[in-house]
Amino acid sequence: MKPYFYAVLVALVACNPQKKKPEVSVVGLDGTVYYVPEPDEQLQQKLDSALAAAQKDFEDNPSEANYIWLGRRLAYLSRYQEAVKVFTEGLQQYPDSYRLLRHRGHRYITLRQFDKALADLQMAASLMRQPLEIEPDGQPNRLNIPLSTVQFNIWYHLGLAHYLKGDYESAEKAYLRCLDVADNDDLLVATADWLYMTYCRMNQPGEAARVLELIGDDMKIVENDSYYKRLKMYKGQLKPEELLTVDESSDHADLALATQGYGVGNYYLCLGDTARAVDIFKKVKNGKHFAAFGFIAAEADLLRLEQGTRNRDTDF
Repeated sequence: MKPYFYAVLVALVACNPQKKKPEVSVVGLDGTVYYVPEPDEQLQQKLDSALAAAQKDFEDNPSEANYIWLGRRLAYLSRYQEAVKVFTEGLQQYPDSYRLLRHRGHRYITLRQFDKALADLQMAASLMRQPLEIEPDGQPNRLNIPLSTVQFNIWYHLGLAHYLKGDYESAEKAYLRCLDVADNDDLLVATADWLYMTYCRMNQPGEAARVLELIGDDMKIVENDSYYKRLKMYKGQLKPEELLTVDESSDHADLALATQGYGVGNYYLCLGDTARAVDIFKKVKNGKHFAAFGFIAAEADLLRLEQGTRNRDTDF
């Protein structure tokens, strides 16, 4: 018998009262509560329709793939706790599914549950197979061409989870494995950016400089333009101020601010300008895209910097 949880999903989607109590999406590392945002009506209808279709597919066939798509569709609606429940029930049925572990690990990062994310992603890395498997996009890029693989996403998110925990040596190892499976320019710039920042945090400027040698001026970027801009800033080709200015009319303005802004903050932090870094991290945190990796990283850094200051103030 299927869980009651699934039976009511379609009813919940169909029910659209004019006024409803805001739903908690995630709780930040500092205790800030972030609520499920309300997209514009057209986008909301599109997301609801996609969720209803995923629900129907699941009811018809509760396969590994349909567990994944149901969870992904819930996550696109910022219903991350529900997504994790779906992935968890899927893993009860498919305990060796590195694909389900990859997606649950990702959403544990979104929920700021880094230890759980590490456990899932490390298990996924031990179970995943070769050759590389293209991962379908739930939110297609402008070319409608999926660019990432399951294997890439496992290493990428594993590196991120270590980075967010402040374990830079482990992050380095994961990102180096990620580079091995980064088979296009978009994946390369995304990995290179986090690896560069990791080496900066490890105070290894030589290794960081070698990462920048991977970045050319004629790279064909479809999705990860913000990472490409960050890398160009590290190379001195763009000024930090240029990355803090985003096109407010863009549908991805909040994501661009979180991604590019975090890179700028990290740039100043690694230069020793902690005050400016903190100001920029706070600007990122005051944005709207609380699920963005740059937003979460800004939260983590602000918390560590605050704790470090407090420890110094009480160290007699």
